[in-house]
Amino acid sequence: MERWLKKYFGYSDFRPGQKEIVQALLANKNLLSVMPTGAGKSICYQLPAMLSDYKTIIVSPLVSLMDDQVASLKSQNIPAEKVHSNCTFEENGAAWRSFSQGEAKILYVSPERLMTDRMVASLNGLGIGMFVIDEAHCISKWGAGFRPDYNDLSRLQYLFPGAVIAAFTATADEATRNDIVEKLTSGNASIFVRGFDRPNLSLTVHQKTNWKQRLLEFLTLKRQQSGIIYCLSRKNTETVAAYLSENGFNALPYHAGQDATVRRNSQGRFMTEEGLIMVATIAFGMGIDKPDIRFVVHANLPSSMEAFYQEIGRAGRDGASAETIIFYGLDDLIKRRRMINQGEGDDQYKLREQKRLDTLVAYCEASTCRRKALLAYFDDVYVECGNCDNCLNPPTLIDGTELAQMALSVISTTGEYFGTVHIVNVVRGTLTEKVLQRRHNELSNFGVGKEHPKEFWQALIRQLLAAGHISVDIQRYGALRISDTGRKILSGDTVFNYKNINSKSLLPSGKSQKSLPKIIGVNEELLAKLKVKRLDIAREKRVPAFVIFSDRSLTEMAAKRPQSESQFLDINGVGPQKLKEYGKTFLSLIMSE
Repeated sequence: MERWLKKYFGYSDFRPGQKEIVQALLANKNLLSVMPTGAGKSICYQLPAMLSDYKTIIVSPLVSLMDDQVASLKSQNIPAEKVHSNCTFEENGAAWRSFSQGEAKILYVSPERLMTDRMVASLNGLGIGMFVIDEAHCISKWGAGFRPDYNDLSRLQYLFPGAVIAAFTATADEATRNDIVEKLTSGNASIFVRGFDRPNLSLTVHQKTNWKQRLLEFLTLKRQQSGIIYCLSRKNTETVAAYLSENGFNALPYHAGQDATVRRNSQGRFMTEEGLIMVATIAFGMGIDKPDIRFVVHANLPSSMEAFYQEIGRAGRDGASAETIIFYGLDDLIKRRRMINQGEGDDQYKLREQKRLDTLVAYCEASTCRRKALLAYFDDVYVECGNCDNCLNPPTLIDGTELAQMALSVISTTGEYFGTVHIVNVVRGTLTEKVLQRRHNELSNFGVGKEHPKEFWQALIRQLLAAGHISVDIQRYGALRISDTGRKILSGDTVFNYKNINSKSLLPSGKSQKSLPKIIGVNEELLAKLKVKRLDIAREKRVPAFVIFSDRSLTEMAAKRPQSESQFLDINGVGPQKLKEYGKTFLSLIMSE
């Protein structure tokens, strides 16, 4: 078999897990294969398709994926064709003739086109030996809400009873795996699960406070690297892409509301250019086979653990180190819950999706190894990884029982009728119009937690939520409700430990910047040159730019234009050490202008 692998694909050996799947398909066995991204799943069905005496249909959800796969096969002199809506009538006709007449043994189609009566009738009598369902989780997890015709694929087992059904996906928990097998084969399939771990991916979660500035700091040393930033809405992709562009990064928005030509051009640039950042909704990424994506950032909370795993799986396919970050905030969580509640599906489906989201929240609030939490969701056992933020910088756990009781008591005395903003205002003793209107300033616990800033209480409430001590009632517009375990904390029957919350880091820099006096007389051309010099030094030292000098320091330099070391030392943020290290370089640049 290795001889054919070498002949068709140029590889001398199979990757772990590939050979067993190829053998099963050649033995005409139905199967579901769950393999992590980058494990080489396409060869698992392309090689059997070439060695079989029959034709193979590969069902793919995206046009871009079909184009890439067929182009790759043809580059290896393997006859394959595609039929989809972006091809001309003439191109689709030629592709169909090539497949139906036996010149090509492989045909890529979308589920929508495959399950039309006309296509089903045309395929009968052509000797179809195998149907490959790529991205098979679509039939279970997304269902009618994402690709309705994926559900219709369950008819293939009856329309073509002699054909092998082979389903492939990179992400599916046990319930989803069983659902896929039941729908596609009525339970008549073997399940192959390759380990889910991607050890080259680092895992980090940041609280969504001052996240844009943190994002810039993260990207500072990555200007020559490609990455994806996922946003929840189309508007956000435009806003974030514009923000990055304004700050000197090569960033493009990508979402389903754009013209198809715009999306196609953007994707082409992403695949070929270095240092390009794609700011996108989930409309981008499935089937993208770019090996050197060095980071995936979620500016908003993903929809589920499966979605998160699939989306970060686009990074580091070349095996080299890559980074993943979630910026996690309570507002995003409430939006996600509302989207589930207002979306399609019955009550049972919505409950299941809420539980999946709960698991992702627990991952975000985890105080131990994140990889362990992620892999446990997929029934994969792992020890501490040493490559996540919690392993590298273990959070401090503190007894927060009394603090939790403060928040829970306010939730209780206000009738479990209000959301986080109002609860925090009451806890801190903030006199807002709503507080006065409801006379909550007269409550005995009004202002009980005034010594902590609102960002602290927001973070504590997130941890209470993640631990299941409170819940968000979507029907009541995000009202916080106390669970049974929360009532035990409130009554003193159990304790609550929380991750240390650094109040200093929670303060948005925008607020502190507003209190600073505006610097007058800034030479913008000089300021731009100072920033370039700072970036050059930061890259050389492999540190964030602000470590060299803050923006305020550079702005002062561009305004005051110091001409001596003593004047340079008067600049805000310049001390003896920075004068010694950078004084001559920056003074020389300033004096040359």
